[in-house]
Amino acid sequence: MALDHDSTKGHGPLDAISVPFEILKGWLRQLYEGDTFGCIRFRYALLVLDIVTVLFIIATSFLPRGGIVESLDVVFGVLILADFSARMIISRHPLHDLARLSTWTDVVVIISFLAPLAGEAGGFLRAFRTLRLLGDNQMVARLRIDSAFFRRNEEVIFAVANLGVFVFIMTGVVYETQKSHNPQIGNYADALYFTVTALTTTGFGDITLPGTVGRLITVVIMIFGVTLFLNLAKALLAPSKVRFPCPVCGLQRHDVDAVHCKACGTILNIPDEGLD
Repeated sequence: MALDHDSTKGHGPLDAISVPFEILKGWLRQLYEGDTFGCIRFRYALLVLDIVTVLFIIATSFLPRGGIVESLDVVFGVLILADFSARMIISRHPLHDLARLSTWTDVVVIISFLAPLAGEAGGFLRAFRTLRLLGDNQMVARLRIDSAFFRRNEEVIFAVANLGVFVFIMTGVVYETQKSHNPQIGNYADALYFTVTALTTTGFGDITLPGTVGRLITVVIMIFGVTLFLNLAKALLAPSKVRFPCPVCGLQRHDVDAVHCKACGTILNIPDEGLD
């Protein structure tokens, strides 16, 4: 008796692989995008991982390399690789995500952790991990819901984070470009010291970056550093705002005690969190 052609569908080797893969994708998507308590707790765990990774990168940039540090490199590298792989699996637009800067910075960070890179050169590449703290829009939206402190101080937090990211990355650039020929840059701390003095335009002059490349790096630090400082000052001195989209014109931020939208005059009903 001949087998029905349709009855043989869905039982090939590709189907045997695709079905478990779809189950895995659905499970991961629930973890990364779901609203259950467990999923939210998982995403907070990822945020903690990002913060711990950045602290580890900063701490080890000042320490000599050793077996313990290199073993921890592998642990962090595997964890970041697992997170990166999961995000790519659940991506609805993988080609678009591959074109994003944050995707390639994650690739660079993973390579720097897992490849046999020794010394502070690896630390320079790992500095790009700090960009992840600013780029997770879903986590930011979750923090707005869960934390009144974050809602009240969002602009200040982002201004401080941007400044910290810039200082850390430029310190790595200074160290990597100067350590081989500039005796004034003997370690990561020297590079950090120069970056801060250039960024604040203090310029004590005890450490300088010679040559055209060194001068260009100094100019970049000064220009962008002053801009980031001004953004931080603006965030600190500006009147407190709350994020509450106007239902008519869509204006996102309003004064804490606003009754009407400044853009269109619509009556607002901003939830009162007991602010003074």
